[in-house]
Amino acid sequence: MSEEQGLLAIVPARGGSSGLPGKNIRSFAGLPLIAHSILYARLCPEIAMTVVSTDSQEIAGVARTFGASVPFMRPPELARNDTPIWPVLRHALEEVERQTQRRFEFLLLLDPTSPARLPSDVSSAFKQLREAPSADGVIGVSQPDFNPIWHCVVERDGWMADLVEHGGRYNRRQDVPTVYRINGSLYLWRARFVRDQTGGWRPHGRHLLHEIPELRAMSIDTLEEFQKAELLVTQGLIRFPWLDGREADRCVR
Repeated sequence: MSEEQGLLAIVPARGGSSGLPGKNIRSFAGLPLIAHSILYARLCPEIAMTVVSTDSQEIAGVARTFGASVPFMRPPELARNDTPIWPVLRHALEEVERQTQRRFEFLLLLDPTSPARLPSDVSSAFKQLREAPSADGVIGVSQPDFNPIWHCVVERDGWMADLVEHGGRYNRRQDVPTVYRINGSLYLWRARFVRDQTGGWRPHGRHLLHEIPELRAMSIDTLEEFQKAELLVTQGLIRFPWLDGREADRCVR
């Protein structure tokens, strides 16, 4: 194989979904949900290749219609309800590199259930990672509408207690440390980290944060989440540039 170069984007979309059946190809703002991540990738010059990992022939057909490559079908053991995403990514990277006989330098996970990214998000995250040789990846985060240190409590022995120890010592919301949540918008890694790390990314490696506004931090797993997210787009609170440019029309002709 050649030396490492290029950014490979993986869009994982299995056929089964316990929360919202068929969500990956359900119509969202006029297009199948998965199409938004595929069209998004076309607007990111940093991405050299976009591949969909799926076990569903129907999803594969939709993905190809909108310009994604589906060079393999995901094996059943990697398409169960309880399958973690990490082995799915490792399998996809291995298959693509075997078939293309090239080694990618970076891998980007684009979850189709978090479609409200902008091309600038990938550009910024890619720049962060390239400028930080000691970092293994960049993870999309946002500031939630409430601060868990300040607001979250649990019940212990029948009494209210702080979820985070000493969270109640703060007298003003402004004094509480900033908290971020992983929102599913993007995950960018050095490909060698994905190849070498078998135990998932959270317990291992060094990761940078890429913040996006909480408004765009949608993660769609239920019908209610789907409807709320779609409303934000159709009412113009979130703008998808690939729809403005009619990129979708060019793809399906």
